[in-house]
Amino acid sequence: MALTKPNQKKTKKSQIRRISDWLHLWLGIASGLVVFHLGVTGCIFAFQKEITEFIHRKQFFVEVPANKQTIALSKLKATAEKALGGKKKVTFISSYSQADRAWEFGTYKPGDPKAFWYFDSIDYYDLVLINPYTGKVTMVTDYKYEFFGIIKMLHWSFLINHPIGQQIIGWSTIIFVFLLISGMVMWWPKNLKKSNFDKSFKIKWKAKFKRINYDMHNVLGFYVMTICLMLALTGLVWAFQWFQATVYVVASGSTTPPKEVSAKSDSTKTINAIPFDVAFETAKKTFKNAERIGMSPAEGGSATIYATGYKGAETYWNFDVLLFDQYTGKLLARKNQSDKNAGEALIGMNYDIHVGAILGLPGKIMAFFASLIAASLPITGFIIWWGKKKKKKNPAVAEN
Repeated sequence: MALTKPNQKKTKKSQIRRISDWLHLWLGIASGLVVFHLGVTGCIFAFQKEITEFIHRKQFFVEVPANKQTIALSKLKATAEKALGGKKKVTFISSYSQADRAWEFGTYKPGDPKAFWYFDSIDYYDLVLINPYTGKVTMVTDYKYEFFGIIKMLHWSFLINHPIGQQIIGWSTIIFVFLLISGMVMWWPKNLKKSNFDKSFKIKWKAKFKRINYDMHNVLGFYVMTICLMLALTGLVWAFQWFQATVYVVASGSTTPPKEVSAKSDSTKTINAIPFDVAFETAKKTFKNAERIGMSPAEGGSATIYATGYKGAETYWNFDVLLFDQYTGKLLARKNQSDKNAGEALIGMNYDIHVGAILGLPGKIMAFFASLIAASLPITGFIIWWGKKKKKKNPAVAEN
């Protein structure tokens, strides 16, 4: 048995490394609760679509008749508004190319814009599911209080409508980015000896709790670092306008904002058919390869009907837009995904990257486990710090 003397020389850390370690510790303690919150809510939200459709399968999916003939969209819209009590107007609709899907009809009205809490900032937010073949309402949901909707807003801003909510989230996320980078510096093995390699890349499950906890903090943190960085940076796009503007400028190579496509309806012209149905039929023919088509009725005298063709079954980034005259259903303008510059495209992909949906189910699984591990890092890190704080100083350490 050998003894290591207290005054035995040890490798000294550089000044920069000591500062990095100190900042990693105290910034981690300062932001730990927020990072834990973001990780947990991110985990819960990751499979919200799959969970919701599994629980309400009979409401989201319908039997398909032999002729596959759907009822006119204007009639389905009227049915949805009746189901909502007759006083709320449908503001957005989602129809699906998947034959056995119920169609979604939503209505939204903002509340007090100066309200401090999320719930006070919304007057109502409802979603109606309808069988497009029979016109039967399969479900009416108060989305203002829907579970995953609340989880999303908790993740977004702690249910705070005031800018301070996202400021807390945003600055904590910036700290988390620093922690990931400084953690990588602390993790980096001094050399590639097998002992260092195993310590950096493997968890020693047969060791005592203290060592297992240490390995879970360092090893798992390393494995999810890239994904966590992606989640953090995409979160910052929403948290700070200056960060979103920076991403746009870097990606597009220009400070010129994207050109908006606009058009106006002409109230002096009318047709015998229902313009909304005419616009929808044109959208279906135009968006033959779209997985779903979003329709937004016109609001106001010269406003237009919007039709959005999404090319992904679940993602939102890849879409084309059509604008129709609300009085005639005539196509007035179009903007394609291919027309967008790199900045627009990247900002448009932000949500799908953040939730992992851009890579389908594998991407969601990665986002889930990265969020889970991110939530664990403040806990394992605190245990490491607490153990060091309580550790008794021994005059000599026995070695076998």
